[in-house]
Amino acid sequence: MNLGRLMRRNRFKVKPKVAKAARTWPQFILEWRTYVRRGTLLGLVVLGLGALTWALDRPVNIISMDGSFQRVSPGQIEKAVAPFSQSGFMSANLGRIERAVETVPWVEHARVARRWPNSLHVAVIEQIAVARWGDSGLLNARGELFVKAAAHVPAELPRLSGPAGTELNVAQRYLSAQGRMLEAGMRIAALRLDERGAWEMDLYSGVTIRLGRQQVDERLDRFIRTTASVIAHRLSEITYVDMRYANGFAIGWRNQVTPATGVAKRPDDTDA
Repeated sequence: MNLGRLMRRNRFKVKPKVAKAARTWPQFILEWRTYVRRGTLLGLVVLGLGALTWALDRPVNIISMDGSFQRVSPGQIEKAVAPFSQSGFMSANLGRIERAVETVPWVEHARVARRWPNSLHVAVIEQIAVARWGDSGLLNARGELFVKAAAHVPAELPRLSGPAGTELNVAQRYLSAQGRMLEAGMRIAALRLDERGAWEMDLYSGVTIRLGRQQVDERLDRFIRTTASVIAHRLSEITYVDMRYANGFAIGWRNQVTPATGVAKRPDDTDA
């Protein structure tokens, strides 16, 4: 009897609920949602920046500049910048403006910067001419021919010349030799390279030094070390010094041409 009652009682007993497993989304759906959120955020940032740029992109009304302006005039800079003056403050292409300014003769480098709220500032560095090339060209310290036909050539600049395309080679030799010549109390007025590859230089004293095509540096050193002291007190009487000898040199006098002592033979036929 008790057993039957117990069975009937258990039949109506509430069974414990089994917890359902949490729903899991496929991995590609989760990644897609992440990409959408990131893309939306990036789009909002881009739109915000675009709106800000549009609001700030007011017309450029002021162009300021600084530089030494010894060879370059502010008017030349304004003319170079003028085609870009219609650009907005934010949309102005600073790189293009810099390149346009650097095409102006005597301008070595230009830097353009924005200045709030509607101004562009142009800083100009001018070229420094260390020598003239031919009649009216100008070379900088890097041996670059930055002006092919200058309207005004500084008279104090030394004159360099040579075949087309040799500007850098001639300029480098001049810069190398000038320091040694100054230490010896002499200055180079002109340096020439002819079509055969032979070198010749003129001093401010009026003396020409013939160096030829071979062992040019060694011959110049020999001139400075030995010959310069011999002719130092008679420069006004000398037209040229020929260093194209193996064991000596020749001096050309203004009244007559007489080889100097120590000359053993004429210059080599290949170097004359």
